[in-house]
Amino acid sequence: MRLANKNFNFSRDNIIMFSASAISIPTCLTRLHSTEPSKSNLKLTNTSLNCHHVRVPPRKLTSSNSDGGLFEAFQRLDGSIEAYAYAIELSGKNRAISQGQQLHSLILKSFPATELDFLAGKLVFMYGKSGSLDDAEKVFDEMRQRTAFAWNAMIGAYVSNGEPASALSLYRNMRSSENGVPLHLHSFPLLLKACGNLGDIRTGTEIHSLLVKLQYQSTDFIVNALISMYAKNDDLSAARQLFDGSVEKGDDVVLWNSIMSSYSTSGQYLETLQLFRDMRMNGPPYNSYTIVSALSACQGFSYAKLGREIHAAVLKSPHCFEVFVCNALIAMYTSCGRMLEAGRILRLMDNHDVVTWNSLIKGYVQNLMYEEALDFFCDMIAAGHRPDEVSLTSVIGASGRLGNVLVGMGLHGYVIKRGWDSKLQVGNTLIDMYSKCNITSYMGCAFLMMREKDVISWTTVIAGYAQNDCHKEALELFRDFAKKRMETDEMILGSILRACGALKSMLTVKEIHCHILRKGLLDTVIQNELIDVYGKCGNLSYATRIFESIENKDVVSWTSMVSSSAHNGNENEAVELFGRMVETGLAADSIALLSILSAVASLSTLMKGREIHGYLLRNGFCLEGSIAVAVVDMYACCGDLQSANAVFDRIERKGLLQYTSMINAYGMHGCGKASVELFNKMRQQNVSPDHVSFLALLYACSHAGLLDEGRRFLKMMEHEYKLEPWPEHYVCLVDMLGRANCVLEAFEFVKMMKTEPTTEVWCALLAACRSHSEKEIGEIAAQRLIELDPKNPGNLVLVSNVFAEQKRWSDVANVREKMKANGMEKHPGCSWIEVHGNVHRFTARDKSHPETKVIYEKLSKVTRRLEREAGYLADTKLVLHNVDEGVKVQMLRGHSERLAIAYGLLRTPDGACLRITKNLRVCSDCHTFCKLVSKLFRRDIVMRDANRFHHFENGLCSCGDSW
Repeated sequence: MRLANKNFNFSRDNIIMFSASAISIPTCLTRLHSTEPSKSNLKLTNTSLNCHHVRVPPRKLTSSNSDGGLFEAFQRLDGSIEAYAYAIELSGKNRAISQGQQLHSLILKSFPATELDFLAGKLVFMYGKSGSLDDAEKVFDEMRQRTAFAWNAMIGAYVSNGEPASALSLYRNMRSSENGVPLHLHSFPLLLKACGNLGDIRTGTEIHSLLVKLQYQSTDFIVNALISMYAKNDDLSAARQLFDGSVEKGDDVVLWNSIMSSYSTSGQYLETLQLFRDMRMNGPPYNSYTIVSALSACQGFSYAKLGREIHAAVLKSPHCFEVFVCNALIAMYTSCGRMLEAGRILRLMDNHDVVTWNSLIKGYVQNLMYEEALDFFCDMIAAGHRPDEVSLTSVIGASGRLGNVLVGMGLHGYVIKRGWDSKLQVGNTLIDMYSKCNITSYMGCAFLMMREKDVISWTTVIAGYAQNDCHKEALELFRDFAKKRMETDEMILGSILRACGALKSMLTVKEIHCHILRKGLLDTVIQNELIDVYGKCGNLSYATRIFESIENKDVVSWTSMVSSSAHNGNENEAVELFGRMVETGLAADSIALLSILSAVASLSTLMKGREIHGYLLRNGFCLEGSIAVAVVDMYACCGDLQSANAVFDRIERKGLLQYTSMINAYGMHGCGKASVELFNKMRQQNVSPDHVSFLALLYACSHAGLLDEGRRFLKMMEHEYKLEPWPEHYVCLVDMLGRANCVLEAFEFVKMMKTEPTTEVWCALLAACRSHSEKEIGEIAAQRLIELDPKNPGNLVLVSNVFAEQKRWSDVANVREKMKANGMEKHPGCSWIEVHGNVHRFTARDKSHPETKVIYEKLSKVTRRLEREAGYLADTKLVLHNVDEGVKVQMLRGHSERLAIAYGLLRTPDGACLRITKNLRVCSDCHTFCKLVSKLFRRDIVMRDANRFHHFENGLCSCGDSW
């Protein structure tokens, strides 16, 4: 496998070094994870638990020297075949392969070849029982005359050693042999078990037919085997028919246990419990196996009451103290989330085995009680129990979910010492743990140490790299995985597609798309992922084609398409798609709502935003978390600060995200003092600010002219909260200094910055120089902008405008020529207004609107009235083009926001507020135009430009003419 990343240079010795292998698990965990337990943790009684985990004394160890009579059998070897046969059978039953091999050697020396066939069958039985399948096959193959016992013994050997296919193959050879070897009655259950394990119902029904022909179908253990075979082949109706037709079921507890186990294993828990109830009323007395089947059917919170009823019945029975019954009770209570009851059972048990402890540890993990799982694991070690693979996979998983890498590494060291790190399930859990702890180097090492890897191993490690922003490593591993020709599933494809989306690697996405098509793996889940990743890569046409090709679109399909449209600047299409989704009757989920709220915020379409807010409330979504943030942000971006504040006030649990969103909302509307007050309130509520909240605050101070406050907050950020400022924070301070006409101080600050000033910092300084006619510093800033980012059209346009204001037309021409040579274009001014639920978009001097003629006529009337009644005179110095004055006036009158205002005056009632959004900064002449319109036409105008919101009312603007 090709892993070029330096993080993969690890060996087994490296892992042992970091794992502190000399430390035992109890000391490792208590030192890295737990503190000393309080006395309250030890106050346990027989009736209640006062803590989530249970501490018990060490177990008592017992031993047994019983050999099942094998010693006496060896003493009685008198040279007869019968004595040897008896000794061999006992060796098999006791799995005493060493003694069996001694007997095999004695037989070869003591008996002639003509008398060996009988004993050879016994040897096949012995080797099969002892787990030595190779020896059993060797003896069987060397037999001159195979007896019926030998054939049946070999079938039993294959089944008991996990070779069901070989057992069925031998059965077919046996049936087709010339001598017609008869099957032993006790071989049928083995063959039926093999059919069940292989899912071979055809052979199973053939054997059933043979049993009917031989009239064995009513034998109790045959019926049990048939029921189990049919259940494993998902034919519970046939299993139930056999059970109902059995004449012995009134007295046969094994039969009842078989059918109950079949239903329980198949997940039909209600039927299992109904059978248990019927058995108690009409069947034989139940035993411990019955109880285990009934308890295993009580899975989940809805079965807790029934589980407690069965527990009550167990307490009245003689089985209440049997270990595996208690283990089943613990497993039942943990699946129902009743960890206190599960712990109480362990406290009352006289004997515990490792299964008992594993059940509780696993229960804590399943119920998200990860700290308790680690504490209880320590208790298990202290009680003298050695953990097995099940214990360790549970606690390794718990440490991963806690993000406790130190405990995870200690457990990894213990696993290495035991030689379990290469085992499949342990290795997969280690990979997942390191992934959740964001330690991708050790994750890759754990993956490499695994001798055997399955699809889960590859999926986990690829997902781990993708989730930890190691997208190139994820892609490289996926290529290695594809070479293995293993079966690809939707999880691994989802992970790799998300990695491609993060890398915006269109070529790789297309390659994987082709791979999916070739393998026939395209389903709705994968199609949804493809829509999302093509959207992130900017190929909206491919995303749309895949979306339209999905026959049964689910909510994820619609959400992915809505998000892709919004992500690629097609917010109108995103809103339309959301409406189509609602019309289909699908209920939008939180992700869809977040996407559409973001699109509406970008469009500033207040009416649509209110509709979606209403949809959200009607469908029971709570105003909390990211949904609350999105609604506040939507209202703020749509110019309705009052509604944003009302939503914020109704949020019950306010955290950092909610406070930051409202601080930003105040800031973009120029309410700097309100932002500062809310920030102080947030600190009083013990909510610590982060980089983003400080950025929102500094932005608010900048647009409100709060220079002293901005300086104070930047110092607070560095010294009180120990947060290193981002370049964006420095941009805000430079902008504040520029607005306060402290351009020289801003320049000195830029020169003294700890980090290299970014293009955004120089851009803010150049804008300040342009506002206050600081030509010398402006020259330096313009030169640095061109040097740092010569391919950014926005920066070059700003530099060009500075030259134009200084009448340096040759320099303007040079910059424009450079832009043209690099294929760069200036973004045209664009404004839009929402009227009666529809968004109308205008560009500068636009004539594409169907009502263009009346719009321009209305704009001419408005302009003449402003000139006549308010003395308006176009400020042509703002037109940075080397053209005549008349042309400059016409260019000003064609600005996109004026067209939007004219249309709004035409198509909205008198007195209605006009809400306009513009993609660029509004020029000062249009700003004056808007103020005069608000006064003479008595219309409030809320305009959102690239910098902030402007609220024009009665001839005044909320920005105080500083933006």
